[in-house]
Amino acid sequence: MELVAATLAALVFAVLTAIWRARRGDGESRARVEAAEAEAQAMRKAAERDAAALVRTTETAAREAALADLDRAETDATRRNETLARRRERAQATESATEQAAERARAALDALDERSRAADQRRSQAQSERSEADRARNDVARALEERAGVGAAAVRAQLAEAWIEEARAEGASRVRLIEQSTADPEWGREAQRIMGLAAQRFSGHYLTERLLSNVPLPPGLADLLIADDQLVLRGIQEGAGVKMELNETGDKVRLDSGDGVAREIARRAISKLIKGTAPREAAKDPKKWVEQIGANLNREIMDLGKRAFSELEIPKAHPEIVMLVGRLNYRTSYTQNQWKHAMEAAFLGGMMAAELRLDVKLARRATLMHDIGKALTHEIDGSHAVIGADYARRLGEAEIVANAIGAHHADEPPNSIYAYLVAAADAMSGARPGARREQTESFSTRVEDLERIGGSFRGVDGAVAVQGGREIRVYVREREVDDLRTVELSAEIARKISDELTFPGQIKVTVIRTVEAVEVAN
Repeated sequence: MELVAATLAALVFAVLTAIWRARRGDGESRARVEAAEAEAQAMRKAAERDAAALVRTTETAAREAALADLDRAETDATRRNETLARRRERAQATESATEQAAERARAALDALDERSRAADQRRSQAQSERSEADRARNDVARALEERAGVGAAAVRAQLAEAWIEEARAEGASRVRLIEQSTADPEWGREAQRIMGLAAQRFSGHYLTERLLSNVPLPPGLADLLIADDQLVLRGIQEGAGVKMELNETGDKVRLDSGDGVAREIARRAISKLIKGTAPREAAKDPKKWVEQIGANLNREIMDLGKRAFSELEIPKAHPEIVMLVGRLNYRTSYTQNQWKHAMEAAFLGGMMAAELRLDVKLARRATLMHDIGKALTHEIDGSHAVIGADYARRLGEAEIVANAIGAHHADEPPNSIYAYLVAAADAMSGARPGARREQTESFSTRVEDLERIGGSFRGVDGAVAVQGGREIRVYVREREVDDLRTVELSAEIARKISDELTFPGQIKVTVIRTVEAVEVAN
């Protein structure tokens, strides 16, 4: 409507303006004025018609828009009413469920309170009955003690002593049965059969080897080693941890170390110098160069330890134990490679365990680790069996495995059949033909020297070297040597053996003093 009014106002203003301009003209323009008035009249009518049509169109559009808005508003209102109705229904259902749950909770609490009161009553009644029973028991005990004339503590002590005596008697009886059964030749034949089957089934190499301590040198290499104030020689010694001595002619170098791995590092360094593959690196920083060789060798040792567990099909152990197993490859015992010895003994122990229907993997595991202490004897004093058992215990191995390691040379009492299997497998692998080699003359001389030293002290009745010269047993006369003197004597004998003899590993000295009291009854 505002648009129509504005349009009409503009038309009227235009007509009036034209009339005013026409009236100001001369009389000649009267005709134009009349024509303009007629034209203005026509335009006004046309504008009025257009305005009326526009008004009707606008009113129609506005009415349609209002109707559409009304429809939408009614639709929205209907939807909102439905939503509100549904929410109201859900709220009512929730409220009803909540009231029901609250009612059930109140009922449960009431029932719980009732049960609690009943339980308190029963507990009080039970305590009362227990008190009455204790009083009755005490009365009965006092009455029994008065009649018997002895107290309950004394009776308990007598019963315990009787049970202990009974257990001791039963234990002694079992020990006698075991000792009698071990003397039965049938058991010996069965043991020989099982060991024979294991030895026949195992197929392995029977070659012996030596880890050389004297390395030959080509001409001119000795000059490289001692050049620049023995720079390369000292670098190899510090990096490998060995003592190296050149002979007078310069064609050999001696590697002096109890660690076979250290000797192998030094040997590999010298081998590289002989081949001429790394003279510049050796001359630039020999210690760092040798340490890199040692790092490469340690990786090979770890791979060798993993290979042992893989070939035996047993679970891997602690990384330090795996490393010790690999280090056995650079340790020999009478020319027998100890890594190969451990593998061979493990297979033998597993086969004997299978014949006895025992755990094959457990037997293999204990036997594989039985000599890991030999990889540490250059660092730690003591029996390799004791050292290996201690390491196994500290690194998480089962006690049955650790005991088998420590008992395979009788350094600790065995606590399972696997300890005996390990000892048997170790002896079979070391004693088979061709396994180990030692000059008979030197071995006999060492045994004679041990027995000579052991028998050279006052009060000694006899001395016997056992276990291949690893132990000497000294028997003393009990009337001349008392218990305190036996302790002192064992230390003196061990000290004299260390001073006079040269031997690998250690020698155990056992002084035995027995008392025999004999009397004849008439």
